[in-house]
Amino acid sequence: MPLKVYNSLSGKLEEFVPLRKGKVGMYVCGPTVYDWAHLGHARTYIAFDVILRWLKHRGFSVTYIQNITDVGHLREDTGEDKIGKKSSEEKVQPMALVEKYTREYFKDMDSLSVIRPDISPRATGHIIDMIQAVQKLIEKGYAYEVDGNVFFDVSKFKDYGKLSKINPEEMSAGTRFEVHPDKKHSEDFALWKKAKESDPFKWPSPWGVGFPGWHIECSVMSEKYIGDQLDIHGGGRDLKFPHHENEIAQAEALTGKKPFVKYWLHTEFLTINGEKMSKSLRNYVTLRQALEKYDADTLRFFFTSTHYRSPIDYSEKNLEQARRSLEGLKNSITLLRKLNPSKAANEEELEKLINKIREEFEKAMDDDFNTPAALASLFEFSRNLNVFTSKNDSMSPELKEKILKMFDELGGILGMRLTEEKKAGGELVEKLTAILIKAREELRKKGEWRASDEIRAELKKAGVVLNDEKKGASWKFE
Repeated sequence: MPLKVYNSLSGKLEEFVPLRKGKVGMYVCGPTVYDWAHLGHARTYIAFDVILRWLKHRGFSVTYIQNITDVGHLREDTGEDKIGKKSSEEKVQPMALVEKYTREYFKDMDSLSVIRPDISPRATGHIIDMIQAVQKLIEKGYAYEVDGNVFFDVSKFKDYGKLSKINPEEMSAGTRFEVHPDKKHSEDFALWKKAKESDPFKWPSPWGVGFPGWHIECSVMSEKYIGDQLDIHGGGRDLKFPHHENEIAQAEALTGKKPFVKYWLHTEFLTINGEKMSKSLRNYVTLRQALEKYDADTLRFFFTSTHYRSPIDYSEKNLEQARRSLEGLKNSITLLRKLNPSKAANEEELEKLINKIREEFEKAMDDDFNTPAALASLFEFSRNLNVFTSKNDSMSPELKEKILKMFDELGGILGMRLTEEKKAGGELVEKLTAILIKAREELRKKGEWRASDEIRAELKKAGVVLNDEKKGASWKFE
């Protein structure tokens, strides 16, 4: 079955055929590093992490680039540089702020098991490249300079609006800060900005001291590390316009090659109480805050339970539901491990099911990375496995190994460690727990139910959950 992806440019599912056989160039817009990463960031970067893992699983050689925006990203309401404003608030040097939050961003992504990009280029490290690109756009007649500012002339690029489906004449209606008086047309956008004395970052250029516009950064860095044309370019839906629209205009005007990007992929918003989670709305939950309550697998399960193109609403209730569902899946594996190593009479059906589940998982992932359907196939196997373990106390080592390998491989594609054994208190705690459970079993045999129930209650307080079954009590760490 061919891999199909939803292309935001065409608005439909398309068979994925990279520009070069077996090789994929993927660029995803990275963070502006002026504050802590929040769950909205995690939604996008976990989605593209899963996409990366699936492409590699399919045998593609992937070059994955994710930039770091450390200059030029201005606030929509005031036009201030986000990094400059935050560094003034924290009373630190702008580059010290950038260093701090770049390092913390990568720590947060590591804690979520997000694979690091092959290259994480910083905008400030590519100023010369950007100046050269702007100069070339001026020479080709796509850009013009006025009093130290350089603007892209949208009227010269006839395909403008093909990604967002926005008519250029309608663009300025949504602009919340004053249209620059030097623009020829209100819809033109800045390639290079004249610096004020107070601006935190500025460089000399043919047009005077200034700094690059946000949009030129990604066009230049993606071309430098992947080439004139990309297989995949991704980001959140809010970047489709104007950022990605402007990237297309700049890149295709510069190189003359179309399309700049073959497949545009966009994630939907993470919302909180129905609103997009964002720093500007001050309604965000940082990753550090979320990880204090939930482990990385729970967060990844929460996000992958919804398709990347569907909105997902954050709430404690939804996170708790994700935790319980994941715990149920992992508990199936815990019960599997406890089976004695000898062949049971009815293993054949379970062995046949392994291949069926693999096929269903792969079919789901080939359908525009349908992670909810992929997870559903794992739960289907889990239900059948639970039936088996409730009726049997043994399984052949060969079958057990096949099942663990399947969970490890397919769970790993989603970035989750399904087969990792939980060492809540070390080997000694596990041995002591087993001793207490054995003592409780003896009390139950004698009919001393009150003492038995007290042991159960105390173990639960300590984080150990008992499940009384016909063949004896099973237990797990909560």
